[in-house]
Amino acid sequence: MLRSVFLAAADSSRLGRLISSASLSKNVAGGLVAGDDIDAVLVTARELADDGLSITVDHLAAETATAEDAQATREEYVALLGRLRSAGLTPAAEVSVKLSALGQRLDEKTALEHALAVCAAAAEAGTSVTLDAEDHTTTDSTLEILAELRKEYPSTGAVLQAYLRRTEGDCRELATAGSRVRLCKGAYAEPESVAFTNPLDIDKSFVRCLNVLMSGQGYPMVATHDPRLIAIAEDRARWFDRSAEEYEFQMLYAMRTEEQARLAAGGNIVRVYLPYGTQWYGYLLRRLAERPSLAVRFARGIPKKG
Repeated sequence: MLRSVFLAAADSSRLGRLISSASLSKNVAGGLVAGDDIDAVLVTARELADDGLSITVDHLAAETATAEDAQATREEYVALLGRLRSAGLTPAAEVSVKLSALGQRLDEKTALEHALAVCAAAAEAGTSVTLDAEDHTTTDSTLEILAELRKEYPSTGAVLQAYLRRTEGDCRELATAGSRVRLCKGAYAEPESVAFTNPLDIDKSFVRCLNVLMSGQGYPMVATHDPRLIAIAEDRARWFDRSAEEYEFQMLYAMRTEEQARLAAGGNIVRVYLPYGTQWYGYLLRRLAERPSLAVRFARGIPKKG
């Protein structure tokens, strides 16, 4: 029930304006977001890197409604990548980008051009780009753009969401040599016709997809905070004779930090998804949908890491 409420709220621009203006909400978001700008995210990224963690940085931009918005997002990422390189944070730090922020819903050709520019900046900085997943209506377009990007930038990563019924097949298509795939459960409100809605069914799909990726030739990026799925991933890695350098775990900034430290101390690559920017509303609500227990912190306005 709470998941459905939070996901519906995440897509409400009116409610977003109301919550974004509330100081209580900003306090909670501040515990999950690195800050408003590049300067702030560089400080947090350095702290994470010093703790032996890898990072993927995501700029939380406003909804892209114009070509100018898409251009601004492109310029932000190019600047971010230059600053990450200058700070000596690459290749430990890469970036994640939503194609919708680059104008995907306006014009796919333009979004591809912007994504190529971001990938070029990443290559110059000695790091990579991962294309974030969004709702199911963008999946075909995103995978088509991914294929184009990989012709010139083969390290470009994909994100697949286990709750979509199609994802096991997509995993089989992408479990190829050099392919980087982040597998997560999914965080959008989707109809039952295209997505599993029962939590147990989602977990089962996650494991099936994980088996495909671990048995393939690509590089799986296991994005989950679920202790059971983490244990299964470790077991599958052993079963398919993968070394610690041949896959990684990914977790959200400020979520299960003790587990992040435990996995890293055990020799695993652990990458922290680190968002920054002023447009944190949708991100916050989707995190609440994934972990309703965070609603207590939201209600109290007390950010707490761990």
